[in-house]
Amino acid sequence: MIAEGNRSHTGINVVLADDHVLVRQGIRQFLEETGDIKVMAEAGDGAEAIQLVQQLRPDIVVMDINMPKVTGVEATRRIKQHFPAVQVLVLTAYDDAPYIRALLHAGADGYILKTAPAEELVQAVRNVQQGLAALSPAVATQVVHEMTQRPSPSLSGQTEMLTERELDVLRLAARGMTNRGIGQELHISHRTVQGHLANTYGKLNVNSRTKAVTEAIKRGWIVVE
Repeated sequence: MIAEGNRSHTGINVVLADDHVLVRQGIRQFLEETGDIKVMAEAGDGAEAIQLVQQLRPDIVVMDINMPKVTGVEATRRIKQHFPAVQVLVLTAYDDAPYIRALLHAGADGYILKTAPAEELVQAVRNVQQGLAALSPAVATQVVHEMTQRPSPSLSGQTEMLTERELDVLRLAARGMTNRGIGQELHISHRTVQGHLANTYGKLNVNSRTKAVTEAIKRGWIVVE
């Protein structure tokens, strides 16, 4: 965790949360070159991000998804719950619908991909500060697609139904939780979580967590809240 000074900066005060130091350094450099954006502190995981928000009360947190200790999804959920005035801009490599849905439901104010030009991220920070939408084009397409999909009850009989515990695992997976985090939440081992996911893949004829979550959402078996 790298923290700096106080809130004397009159522009946009930002906390960066990403577990890769070089990524944080690059983001800091082109954000601060704007002159109106100040990086107050850096966090290497979600837990540090939450702590820094509590200490510094920045305007915006630029948040990655996959981080140790506390994921970006859970960190966003906690920050928006306890510090609703702090805006959260997700910056990630993931454009999968379950991640997008989970982060938006957690309260994220924007969602930008790491493949975006630096200028797009800068504009996204400014937009979020002003209460405007900030979505990468690919993410916006996914959101529109998700909104136009409606679960079809007729699909429920086409594959073997999941057990209640398998559905519990998928619901938590849709929130971006790790296998270990899911195990702690359900009071089972992470190996048992892996077993439930393997069974789920077989029943849904998929080969990844993202595909399993997406398929279950489409079939109306789970709803991400």
